[in-house]
Amino acid sequence: MGGADNRDRNGERRAYIGSFTSAGGRGVTTAAVDPKTGALTPLAVTAAEDPSYLALSRATGVLYAVNETERGAVAAFRPTATGLAPLGAAVRVGGSGPTHLSVAGRRLFTANYTSGSVSSLPLAADGRPGGPAHVLPHRGSGPDGGRQEGPHAHQVLPDPTGRWVLSVDLGTDSVRVCAPDPATGALRPHAETALRAGTGPRHLAFHPEGAVAYVLHELEPQVTVCRWNGASGRLEPVGEVPVASAGASGAVRAYPSAIVASPDGRFVWAAVRGADTIVTLALADGPGTPRLTGAVGCGGAWPRDLAVDPSGTRLYAANERSGDVTWFDVDPLTGRPHRAGSLPVPAATCVVLG
Repeated sequence: MGGADNRDRNGERRAYIGSFTSAGGRGVTTAAVDPKTGALTPLAVTAAEDPSYLALSRATGVLYAVNETERGAVAAFRPTATGLAPLGAAVRVGGSGPTHLSVAGRRLFTANYTSGSVSSLPLAADGRPGGPAHVLPHRGSGPDGGRQEGPHAHQVLPDPTGRWVLSVDLGTDSVRVCAPDPATGALRPHAETALRAGTGPRHLAFHPEGAVAYVLHELEPQVTVCRWNGASGRLEPVGEVPVASAGASGAVRAYPSAIVASPDGRFVWAAVRGADTIVTLALADGPGTPRLTGAVGCGGAWPRDLAVDPSGTRLYAANERSGDVTWFDVDPLTGRPHRAGSLPVPAATCVVLG
């Protein structure tokens, strides 16, 4: 059902693009994806308040958006032939400033940056979120007094086995592993992995084989490579790789934002704000030993999010400050992205491919 619902009337795939309405954005843009070129053609705009991150349920086809506001909420939409239809009213998540969300079975999880917590909400059979939310507060701080005065959960996602939920916290320099309670869906703490102090972990991506995870840091331009044990629910750091773009001016501070792995497991790409680049990490020596092989311009300014096409042949960057989504053709041998086009989207925050 999800696959059929996420094609337009000509059989093209859909893309969904979030934008900060508080900065001039329009909500969620639905666009058709040309199957031959990857080009985006806008179809409709749906109102949503500061939808900084989106998630698509592959089971129901429902699209979810966080409202990154002080009140903190999540909205759900059903894809239609002409765009998106709201699936009920937005639901409070019990935390402020939710900046990421993910779906696992009949639960929806949000990472609440401002309040430093993660929330779990039940989903009805039709994908509609309900409440009240179960909220798990994070505790701790880091050495950067301006950014790490307390916890700031920045991402929450299920692991490849579906047994665990991981939350990445920029404020505490750590990744927490939780187990959802089978009866209530509440997240129960299981383990916490400390990362190097002051690095500010932001997002994590798993290698397709599932035994390696790549943690991207916002306060220092690097990736921490970790072993992941899905049986025991343990994350173990094993090395660090820089993602600073070669030749970038030392006067420009780099703020990495998003990381994705290619579906075939040969490359990892990271977006770096400030430097405004997309860097390529090659995995020719194995998933645990990524090697920085190059960087290209993001096609705009302040790349907040990255998405990779299921075929692994194209990348999409949501460039917040230049207000566009730029797409790239990926060199099949080197993984290097080559700019192919862009779509204006004011204050773009996130792009999800249907």
